[in-house]
This record gives sequence, structure tokens and C-alpha cells, in this order.
Amino acid sequence: MNPPDAEAWSEDGNGARQRIRVDNGFGYGVIGADLHVFADRGPVYLLAEHRPPPVDLDPAWLTTQPSRLLNARYRIVDFTGRNRERAELADWRDGGGPRVSAMWLHGTGGQGKSRLAAEFAADSTAAGWKVVTATHGPGAVLPQPGSQDLRLNGATGVLLIVDYADRWPVSHLTWLFSNKLLDGTVPTRLLLLARSTTQWPAVRAALEDLTAETGDVELAPLDAEHDRGARTAMFTRARDCFAACYGLADPTVVGPPDDLHRPDFGLVLAVHMAALVAIDAHTRGQRPPKGMAGLSAYLLNRERKHWTQLWENRLEGLEFGTPPSEMNRVVFTAALTGATTHADGKATLTRLGMERPERLLTDHAACYPSSEPGAVLEPLYPDRLAEDFLALSLPGHHITAYPAAPWAETAVDELSARHEDDTSRGHAARAVTFLASAAVPHRWPHVAHHLERILRANPALAVAAGSTALSTVAELDIEPAVMEAVEAHFPRFGQADLDVGIAAFTERLTAYRLSTTDAPSERARLYQDLGFRLSRAGRREDAVAVTQEAVRSFRRAAADAAAYEPGLAMALVNLSECAFRAGSSKESQQAAEEAAKLFRRLAAADPAAYEPGLAMSLSHLGQGLSDSRRTEEALASTERAVGIFWRLAASHPSAYEPGLAMALANLGVLSWRLRRWSDGLVATERAVEIIRRWVTSAPSTDESDLARSLALDESVLALSLGNLAVLLWGARRRTDAISALQEAVGISRRLAAVNPEAHEPSLGQLTTNLGIYLSRVRRWKAALAAAEEAAEICGRLAAADPARYEAALARSLQVSALARIGDSQDLRPAQRAADQAVRIYRRLAAERPAEFRNAWEEALETRGAVHDALAGLPVKINIRWTVEEHWSTLLNQDEVWQDAQDRRVRLDEMDPTYCTNVLNFILRQADGIVQMLLNGLIVVPGSLGWKEGDDAVSWLERQPLVTALRRRAAGKRARAELCHCGYRIQPDWSHEYCYPGIIVD
Repeated sequence: MNPPDAEAWSEDGNGARQRIRVDNGFGYGVIGADLHVFADRGPVYLLAEHRPPPVDLDPAWLTTQPSRLLNARYRIVDFTGRNRERAELADWRDGGGPRVSAMWLHGTGGQGKSRLAAEFAADSTAAGWKVVTATHGPGAVLPQPGSQDLRLNGATGVLLIVDYADRWPVSHLTWLFSNKLLDGTVPTRLLLLARSTTQWPAVRAALEDLTAETGDVELAPLDAEHDRGARTAMFTRARDCFAACYGLADPTVVGPPDDLHRPDFGLVLAVHMAALVAIDAHTRGQRPPKGMAGLSAYLLNRERKHWTQLWENRLEGLEFGTPPSEMNRVVFTAALTGATTHADGKATLTRLGMERPERLLTDHAACYPSSEPGAVLEPLYPDRLAEDFLALSLPGHHITAYPAAPWAETAVDELSARHEDDTSRGHAARAVTFLASAAVPHRWPHVAHHLERILRANPALAVAAGSTALSTVAELDIEPAVMEAVEAHFPRFGQADLDVGIAAFTERLTAYRLSTTDAPSERARLYQDLGFRLSRAGRREDAVAVTQEAVRSFRRAAADAAAYEPGLAMALVNLSECAFRAGSSKESQQAAEEAAKLFRRLAAADPAAYEPGLAMSLSHLGQGLSDSRRTEEALASTERAVGIFWRLAASHPSAYEPGLAMALANLGVLSWRLRRWSDGLVATERAVEIIRRWVTSAPSTDESDLARSLALDESVLALSLGNLAVLLWGARRRTDAISALQEAVGISRRLAAVNPEAHEPSLGQLTTNLGIYLSRVRRWKAALAAAEEAAEICGRLAAADPARYEAALARSLQVSALARIGDSQDLRPAQRAADQAVRIYRRLAAERPAEFRNAWEEALETRGAVHDALAGLPVKINIRWTVEEHWSTLLNQDEVWQDAQDRRVRLDEMDPTYCTNVLNFILRQADGIVQMLLNGLIVVPGSLGWKEGDDAVSWLERQPLVTALRRRAAGKRARAELCHCGYRIQPDWSHEYCYPGIIVD
């Protein structure tokens, strides 16, 4: 979505001010809210005020098509049951806490989500809340202009209901969450309805942008063992309501079925269907069928009977010209496409070879009136009945009461086929989703074969349907050849909003492939590919496990044939990266050491082929060595990697610049750990420049494993920007540092919205750092927002993996508490946060004192500051740099001197005599400076570049500031004009890797 092209303001006759935002194209206005719009497809979503059910519905109209009685929109059955869930939703709506709160209401199809949401909406309207519904826009029909007034007008709060939330792309939900409707001061509640929790982690991450509280409610199956009476009571209430529509005076003559205890009737819809069929069959003198399949067939046959009656009544002058056989096809089409515009509906029926499409659409609307003016092809409701209709229409089932339609296969094929005008785009995702939902185990297994057939003809449909559909298809009994055809359309380097589904799909396909081969090399490659997909999906431990299998398989292959040694070396590189991401630095280091050893030997014989792999392994080795505090060795390994990639990229930038960027990024981190701020900043700025350029360029066409391992994406850019922010802050470029960190947070937040498991850890760290930096420049409100977001994320992560994320949680809580003091906010949450941070750090310090004692002491200081503030005492928050940060930054640059009064003077402008005085001042306190750096930075001497035989003075003599001061004291320029290599230093030349004694040809 591009930034807004234009904004316009208008006023209605009542003085309402309407803001219309146009994003790169068409715009549609609503009063009191924003609306995001696609340039080529209209609104991303449609907002509408919740409408009560129609009143005074004609019972005869309802009973002629019994499925209408099941439509949650009409609310025919009095709501009963779900007392726990209703109470939980009411407590959520009316409780305190954050202004914005979201609830994920989930349960399988037919569990009563829509009915519960409708009941809750009615209760909320009665309680003075403004209730708004959101409908996904692509493929939907626009409401009439000017029809939606969403102004609050004194409402108690806003309740936004989003149906089918698990079928929305998460990016579209993210845009919805940014709507100004949710920006007011009143309590705001978002109720998101879904069949599963697959998308919930991604959506929950997107809600972080609102600093929203989140929760979920599961509509579990009706319990047959512990609450037998619940099903009977629900059946009785539904029976009585249906009987009233049928005019049956004594509904007690219809009893519940004998099989109401079966698992099939764990669905609210199933109980309602049983009651409806029982009443309808009784009024017709028939015996109701048994089982869910029989109930569906009965109701669908009643639909057909109604079509037949309308067709026959044309002889009596009724304006209806569609025979039931044709209506059957139209209803089938509508189930696959969903409601659409008149033009698209007409084109779809014409493409299916149906004559008189205008007549067909008119008659279909008489049977299934649209919920929106101007829409056609309103589908059969409820969704589960529509899925059953699709399944019963397609050949392959054994329900004799509802024969399959001979044309159904052809219709499915045509509706899923590619077309030059791309008209299949709007309904492809719905078709695949509905067919896959019908085909899941224990429902209609024969539908899987039909889905298989259309995916064989158009495998890209599964990918176009999205991550959730891919995960569903992966559960089905689909031929491996078809799954492989779908796999061929996966983005080779991954894609954030598809990675989770791709991983599930690849897992299923890999299991099959492994069962067909014993060849170690082939099994190794399968494990290697699966490891990559699992890592992309954020399943870090699983990725390590399968990549370990890849290494073991390549070892077996290499033991028989040396030709597989390169594969083993590459698998070890991948294992090193996977282990590092999973927090196993020791395993990462060991894998990288072995990979480097193999690649070093291979590169000696064929440098052109294997030097890139050697560079990668050396770069990964640097990461592991650094985490093991072997920083000097880590630096040497990483510098070697940079040198190789720099040389290779000079002649083949398209192949090796990504490797150079990664190695430079690692070098920047190492330089920072060694407090070589200038070196780290130069390396990281160069890395960010390369990564940014590659992220915005066209995807690589290189199919090699090396290219995939070196793939640069937005997650790498976010991480590098976060590192750059630290180095910019160290260089006292505070505004630049905050800007870089804000960009990193924005990228990471967007990625976490579609794949939280992979990207939430980075987002938590980045938002914590942003909170720290914003606090240091006294931007308290922004700092508090960032810290609260970080605490929410880290709290979730720590709940799932405390050993890994509790320290991050404690840090974010501490930042939040300090920001609340600075912003003069309610201090009770600050007290809770500070107390929790102290508890966590106390336990961690007891286990690892060297690592966490200082953090515990800082947390105690923060808690003391909160207590002082609560007592009304003046609190001075220390937001300046620590002394060690000041000296570390100052010593590692050769441009300025900063005196005790915080005045900065360029060295080249300082008098030589004054430089001599400054130099002597530094050297006189050499021991104190070094000890202060070691204690304050919590590092070993080697991390500062301390060599054997050094003392404090000799170490200081090598630091850039001292070297520059000595030059200035001798009357020379602070920075040498010639490098060690003998060439003049110029701004556009890189001399980073030159050293004394280097020979340059």
C-alpha cells in the first residue's frame, strides 16, 4: 500500500466532517471512520453499523427454504447456552485495563460463533455501545454511498466485529486496526471470529501497534459426557422456535433424536439442524434421517423442492423462469464464488455456459436475497451447510438421498481455471478454502480428490489462497505429485505471509519423500530444505533438529563418496545459522568450525567454487566465537570473511554482495563488542546500504543453496538497522539513532504481524531499545508506548520460554517503569512492573551473578525511584550516558575532544599545547579509565583489545583518540593522510582492512 495520494474533506447536511483517504486510487467515504482502498480492487474492507435482525419475517417465506431458519442473520432461535462464554465476553467488554482490547472468538464451523457474536452485539447496543461490523473488501460488494454513519455520538464505547478473521490476510487486518474509528478516547473492543487459532498469533502481533490487550475464547464442542442436558435443552429451545414458524401448536410431540449424544452433535449448528429437520419432517409426515450427512441431504433436498415449486408456479403467472436443475448450478456456483457484483456474476455464469444469465441472477436473488444492495450470487448459509452442498454435489460420496450432479466437476474446474482477464482471482481463495474445509478428515474425504484435480490443473491456486489454506491442504490425502506441483510455486527464498503454511506443507511432503528413498544424499537434501522452511516459519528448534539430520545424512554420503563433502560443508553452515538463531551458540560454533575446515581444504583445490562457502562459514564462526567471548578470534575470522566477499563482490556483485553485507553486519557487531565504535559504524552503515538496496530490488534468480543461505530480506534489514542505531547512539548521533531504530521497529512489526513466531523476538528487543533511547532524550510518551509494547511481547515470549526470554521481559518492564515516572503516569502499573523486574533479576543474579548482578542492582534502583515517586518525593532519573559509555565512545574516534563541560572541539582545530595537556590528563588516569571500562561494560580485557604484556598506558596509546592527540601535540593533523598501505586516504576509498607492513602491488 502506497502512502496517500490525496486527502479531501467534506461536510454533510448535519455538519458531520468526513475525511476521505485515497491510497493510490479509488476511495470510498464513511462518516466517522477511514477506509483503505486498493487501486484496482476497491476497498480493503467495508465498515457498517451493526444491523438488528429483520423483524416481522413471513413464516411461510422462511419455511419454504428451511436453510433460512438456520441463518444467524435472522436469529430465529432464541439464544441459549454458552453462559460461560457470554459472561467472559461481557467482563471483557466492561472491564478496565487498556482502552483497546481484542478477543479472538474461535471454534469449528457450526459451533455458533456468529450467533454468539450477534447476541453479544445486541447486548452491547442495549448497553450504549456503538457496534460496527467489518467485511473483507476484495470480492465484496460496495454498500450504497453515504449509507454508513459511524460517528460515536456519545456512545459508551466501540465494538468492532470482524467475521472470518482467519481468512483475512493479516496485512489487511493491520490496515483495519489503524482506522481512525479506533483512535478515540472511549473504550474500544475488537471481536474477531475465526474457525481456528492458526492466524491468531500473527493477528495478535499486529495488534501490538495499538498497544492493545489481547485474549481468546474457544467455543468448545457441546460436552456429551459431563453435560448431557445441555444438548437436550438446546434442542428443545430450537425445536420450540422452529415450531412457532411452522405453526405447530404443541412442539412436544417432537422429541430429540436418540443419537444426540454422538460426537457429530457437539456442534450448535448440528443440534439446530436436528431440531429443524425433526419439525419439518413432522409437519410433512416423514421420518427424519439420522446423522449429520443425512440431515444435510434432507435440508438440501428441501431447498431443491422450493426451487421446483417456484418453477412450477410460473404456470400460474409467477415471474420465475429458472428450472431447478439450473438453479442447482447457480447455487453451487455461488457457494464457490461468494457474493459478487452484478457484472462479475453475469460474466461467471456466462463462462459456465449458462444461458439467460440475467434471468438466472434475478431468480437466484429471489431465493437467496443479498445482504447488500446490488450484490448477486449470495451463497447458501450457514457455511458448513454450503460446504456439505459442495461435497454432496460432487461425485464420490455414498449418500443415496442426494445424488451427485454430473456437471459439478466441470463447474469446479472452470471456476478455478486461469483466465486472461484474471477473473478467477477474486474467488480462487474462497473456492480452495471451502473445498479444503469440506475435505478435512472425518467429513467428506472424496472432496480431496476433486481439490487435487483442480490443483493439478492450476497448482498456483493453493499458494494464492494463502497460508491458512496451504496448511489445510497439507492435512488432506493429496497425491504427492500434485503437492510437488504446488510446491513449485513457493517463493524459493520464502515470503513472510506464506512461510507458516509453506513450512506445514513442506513437512508433509518431506515425510512422503523420505519414505521413498534410502539414499543418504537425497535424504540430506530433503532435511536441508525442510530446515530452511521451518527456520523461515520461526520454528527454530525444529529447524535445528532436521538440519542435524541433514548433517548426519551427508556424513554417511561423504563417507562413501568424497563428492558429497561440499554438501556436508553447506549443511554444517546451515546448522550453524539455525543453532545460532535458536540460542545454541556452542553448537553453532562447532558446526561453523567444521564447515570452515572442510571449505578451507576444498577452496585450496578449487577457490572459484568453494571460497564463497569458506567465507560464509568464517562469518558464522565469528558469531559463535563472539558469543563464547573469544572476541579477538571472532574478529579475525569475520575480517577474513569480509575480505573474501569484498574481493568476490568486486567482480560479481550480483552473486556475492549479499554475503558481503552479512559479513559486514557481523563485523559491525563484533566491533561494537570490542568498543571499536568507528569501525563498527562504518561496517554497519555499509551493510545497511547493501541490504536496503537488495531488499528493494527484484528477487534473485540464483537457485543454489548458497544463494538461499545468503538471501537478504526485510528481517535482515530490521536487525541491521537495530545494530546501526546502537552504533549511531555511541557516535552521539542521537536523532539518527532513533530514526534508524524506528524504521527497524516498523519493519519488524510488519513482519511479526504475518509470522510472529519468527519475528516477535526481534520486535521485542527492538521496541525495548527504542523505549530506552526515547527515554534518554526525554520523549516520555513515545518511550512509554514502546516499552509497554515491548513488555507485552516479551511477556508472551517469556511465558512460553522463560529461560530464553525472562531477562528481556525484566529489561522491558524496567524501561516501562522509568518511562511512567518521566511521563507522570499512574504509578501503580510502574510499581508492578518494577517489582516484577526485581523478582526476575534477583533469581537470574542468584544463578549467574557475573551476568546479571548489575542488572539486578539497576532494577532495585528503578524500584526505589518508583517508591519515591509514589511517596511524592522528587525523583531524578538518570538518562545521561554512563561514564564508561562516554569514555568508550571518546577513545574510539579521532575527530573530537569533549571536555568536562560537555563542549566538543575538533582535534584539528585544537592548539598543540592544549592537546599535550589533554594527552597527559588521559594518561595520568590510565589505570582508573581501564578499570572503569572493564567493570562498567562487564567485559574481559581481551574484549577491549588488551594484548599480552599490556598495561593501562600501553593499551591507551593504541586507542584512536590518544594516537590523534599525540599527532596534534607534534603539530600534525589528527588523522594520518597516508594509510599503512602507502596510499593517500580519501573519503571514497576503503582502507578498513589494511595493516602495518601490508604490501600492495
